[in-house]
Amino acid sequence: MSTLDQTFLINLALSFLVGSVWVTTVTVIAERFGSKIGGFIGGLPSTIVIALLFIGLSQSTAAASQAAVMIPLVMGVNGLFILIYLSRVHRGLVKALLTALFFWFIVNGAIVLAGLDGLWFSIAGWLIILGVSYYTTEHVMEIASKGGIRVPYTLQQMLIRGTVSGFIISMAVLVSRLAGPIIGGIFSTFPVIFMSTLYITYRTGGPEFSRAVAKTLMLSGMINVGVYAITAHYAYQNAGLLVGTLISIGISGVSASFTYRVIRRLTQ
Repeated sequence: MSTLDQTFLINLALSFLVGSVWVTTVTVIAERFGSKIGGFIGGLPSTIVIALLFIGLSQSTAAASQAAVMIPLVMGVNGLFILIYLSRVHRGLVKALLTALFFWFIVNGAIVLAGLDGLWFSIAGWLIILGVSYYTTEHVMEIASKGGIRVPYTLQQMLIRGTVSGFIISMAVLVSRLAGPIIGGIFSTFPVIFMSTLYITYRTGGPEFSRAVAKTLMLSGMINVGVYAITAHYAYQNAGLLVGTLISIGISGVSASFTYRVIRRLTQ
């Protein structure tokens, strides 16, 4: 096995480990501290930071920068994923998630097939969908915030959470290696944290608790991940992978502070 292959496998394993720990932590926070805090934390850049970083380490900084191009638009699609879940979850958890996931694959498949890969197009689509999604959840749907709930945790439960989420994140790195950075970037925004968080909070707190988490999760995720991806695209080119990652984290931290104030003031 070549050095490159060994390095790639190490990066793949690390992306699995770091990603699984993060998702598990996010869902526990949502359950302990309520929908506003849980949704906000869940929407912070996490899988995207890990995926882009390991795409850069296993391929090149240029590949990581290219992978970031379509992420804002795909985060818009993730917002629509949440809207579909919110509108259908009372008909059943699995049905709502599968319907939303089917939509996610159809729309992103169309994006790939159409060859839509421009940054400004991505940003424009992201901003439009962000506005529509926010207006719909805030002024059309009636979703009240919820407090924390008590959940009896087991080792098996934690392992399942971590394994599923870590697998998805590592697959984003693998897909980027096999299919190219643009598709890898799209797959890195696969709504694993959304799905994991919604599934777990539905099972532990019921549909209304899950909907409350989803509302803030959508807003936090769309804003902060979009800001991170745009910053990373330019920062990687001008400052390199590691420094660019730190710059992107810093800028998204500023956007996260703004987002949290918006969530506290405008959500019910």
